[in-house]
Amino acid sequence: MISAATARELKNAGLTWRPALHDFFVIPERQMDDLVFVISDIQVTVERMQGEQMLSFQGASEWALDSLVMGESIWLPSEEQLRRLLEEALLIGGRPEIRLSGGLGGYRCEVHYRGQPLAFEGAEPSEAYAAALLHLLKTQASQPGKPS
Repeated sequence: MISAATARELKNAGLTWRPALHDFFVIPERQMDDLVFVISDIQVTVERMQGEQMLSFQGASEWALDSLVMGESIWLPSEEQLRRLLEEALLIGGRPEIRLSGGLGGYRCEVHYRGQPLAFEGAEPSEAYAAALLHLLKTQASQPGKPS
């Protein structure tokens, strides 16, 4: 999973979130910066009862935060979502070519964009994909007549 800082950079660069089931997000600046939330049908918690680990299904969450303006949250796209978004962004500049390689030092995402080879690195595959996507978002935003 990408860091909240990387996710904020993607959001600031123009990445649009259309919330869907199982999407992860954070709520910054509310003293919950380290908590990751997920959109789900029903809340399930893990509890211990009589020495056994139990899954508890909650019909309603009793929490002080009843609702939140979506713009106050930051989406944490999954590795799969980042790769799909990267492929879509690469389609603007030609055909998508993505190669991910990894080793002990981290991961490298290589793409071809408008005939140029580009490489981006990250500790996890999702961070390497996010770095490539962030570059493309910034590049496309700075070009006149870019598609919306």
